[in-house]
Amino acid sequence: MFKRVLIANRGEIALRVIRACQKLGVKTVAVYSEADAASPHLKEADQTVCLGPGPSSASYLNQDAILQAALQYDCQALHPGYGFLSENALFATRCAQQKTTFIGPSPRALRQMGDKVTARSTMAQYGIGGVPGSKDLVRTAQEALEAAEHVGYPVMLKATAGGGGKGMRIVREPGELEPAFEQAQMEALKAFGNGGLYMERFVEGGRHIEFQVLGDRYGKVVHLGERECSTQRSNQKLVEEAPSPGVSVQQRHEVGQRLCKALSAMGYLGAGTVEFLRAPTGELFFMEMNTRLQVEHPVTELITGVDLVEWQLRVAAGQPLTLEQDKIEWKGHAIECRINAEDPAQGFRPSPGVLSGFEAPEQWRYNLGGPVRLDTHAEQGYRIPTYYDSMVAKLIVHGADRAAAIEQMRQSLDTLKIEGVPTTVGLHRAIMDDETFGSGDYDTPRMAQMMARFAKANG
Repeated sequence: MFKRVLIANRGEIALRVIRACQKLGVKTVAVYSEADAASPHLKEADQTVCLGPGPSSASYLNQDAILQAALQYDCQALHPGYGFLSENALFATRCAQQKTTFIGPSPRALRQMGDKVTARSTMAQYGIGGVPGSKDLVRTAQEALEAAEHVGYPVMLKATAGGGGKGMRIVREPGELEPAFEQAQMEALKAFGNGGLYMERFVEGGRHIEFQVLGDRYGKVVHLGERECSTQRSNQKLVEEAPSPGVSVQQRHEVGQRLCKALSAMGYLGAGTVEFLRAPTGELFFMEMNTRLQVEHPVTELITGVDLVEWQLRVAAGQPLTLEQDKIEWKGHAIECRINAEDPAQGFRPSPGVLSGFEAPEQWRYNLGGPVRLDTHAEQGYRIPTYYDSMVAKLIVHGADRAAAIEQMRQSLDTLKIEGVPTTVGLHRAIMDDETFGSGDYDTPRMAQMMARFAKANG
């Protein structure tokens, strides 16, 4: 096992990795920006290093500064968390060049699965088909028009290097395509430095399903089942649950086995998530793979009892996976609410500022065994910076079944007290009380409509 790991991230995920390292007896070095100098998570690291000013480009995306810190503090490995540099193949290559283990897949796998067009063709080779769409990138609005005629309206333009809902536009008729293409291209270029777009048929009433996988250096890959991530606004997830109420045990087994076979053939290392679009017919279409840890990984941990971050560290250090597929069990039901510092009544406008109050039972914090778990670095007096994602905390619960988990979440949301800035806590309460969500028979459009009604009623 590594002696010292540098954590190239911030906030709650940095603290989550610190806790996993402490469990394994590994020392930690936490990097931070000037805007995060007072972040509470830094107190739990063994050493800290300031990277530079608040903007991500000058700190958490500053590869030179991060790599220099890893060398200076004699870190054998680097954990990228999620976001920032976690799926950057060039950064992973530079880590390898200076003999710092990148805790994640190989640069080759990052390139292969990081580009969505390449990922679609790669997975198709293993019988994991995607939504019908363009075979290659559509480079001009004219090419997009021609592709749409072949694919059939409505279509979705998507950034090939994208994520987080950026560089995406739904187009329902030819007259909408040219302006949508220009908007998506500009947004993708700004967000990812890559304006490449491809096209898929837009599936009405779709659900967002993702499978968690884990692989070691010796070709072994296991899956830990699926998560339901259909409660979204503007392609941003707000609530996740596991297992999905829309996936059968047989479908989980069949899809999971195909994924393990494909990823084993690729030599996939570490944690990863394969995302699917579930059509109303029940068919699962491959969308993309996130070659990193997901924000919503705790719901999988609570129903399987598997510590994903610990296993990331272990397999990166060369240890073999001892998890056996036929021994993995899915017990009960788990739900996660992403608590964001946003004002739903103001179009979900981010609301940075000082938390004048933050109250939650201490035993909730990073309680990997449940039944209530709170992953957060926040505390009373913490100032939420303006530069980064608005998520303040992740509240995760576990119950014997889905109904019990929903009731546990209701009670936990009532117990959690956050004051000083607007948050999405009230919205999450409304989601738990929503009849469509409660039925389990919901999709992304219907949940988006529910949230729009909530925002309007509270505006």
